[in-house]
Amino acid sequence: MSLWVIFTLAAAAMQTLRFMLQKQLKGVGLSTGGATFSRFLFAAPLACSLAYVTLIVLGTDLPRLNMQFWIFVLVGGVAQIVATFLTVALFSLRNFAVGVAFTKTETVQVALFSALVLGELVSRVGWIAIGIGFCGVFLMSRGTEIGARLFGRPAVYGLLAGGLFGISAIGYRGATLALEPAPFFLRTVMALAAATVLQSLIMVLWLAWREPGEVTRVLTLWRKTVLVGITGMLGSLGWFAAFSLQNAAYVRALGQVEMVFMVLVSVVVFREKLTLREAIGIALIVTSVLVIVLSFG
Repeated sequence: MSLWVIFTLAAAAMQTLRFMLQKQLKGVGLSTGGATFSRFLFAAPLACSLAYVTLIVLGTDLPRLNMQFWIFVLVGGVAQIVATFLTVALFSLRNFAVGVAFTKTETVQVALFSALVLGELVSRVGWIAIGIGFCGVFLMSRGTEIGARLFGRPAVYGLLAGGLFGISAIGYRGATLALEPAPFFLRTVMALAAATVLQSLIMVLWLAWREPGEVTRVLTLWRKTVLVGITGMLGSLGWFAAFSLQNAAYVRALGQVEMVFMVLVSVVVFREKLTLREAIGIALIVTSVLVIVLSFG
């Protein structure tokens, strides 16, 4: 099995765990912004420490962080923050499930952005896998019932969020490529450290302006929020490592397996019933994953 496949599957599993932990933060008095900030705040020092240790272990100097690297990091980091806020905003709207369904167009948009920005094309088999996985995720999104309203603010928010998540993936992929010919793991941890530090600074400024006192609340509740930061950093490490090794379109397509993990958690942990539609969606996603994995040998 290819190394990028292992990193992607691990990232999807870790992200599922982070969502479970982050969901519990709603009951401790943090706002959406505060819960989001906790992910970046505690991930940043961990990512910087990992980068430092990697430099020591490899016995190499700090790679040249050129302007192209910083532009890609800035674009990826800002796009991820805005996309996250848009996704959260969907939950306050009617027909939010329709919007969430539209966020799943991310995989298609990543493939298009990857070709336009990085010149990395997706093969015919890759497009087939992306299409199969997209249908599976769309079925599992619970937003495509007969009579569901497919136009309006939820759809707009969903498409924008999906596009911004796609831009984020391309930004992170571009950042790792900008550090070549450094070893892939060094490129990974440097891009991760830069992105998390930048996102932490942006969130501090935003919360200080829009939600005074929220930063202090996050710091006060560090015992309950630090696990979100740790799992968030480990998940991001997997994504960044995969991006440094493979076309972002294939990584995000394979990453759709996260939807399967989420359903399994809901069934096993929360004892929720699996619907026929979800079962069909899982089968399609698993098929998509198998096509991607087997096509790369």
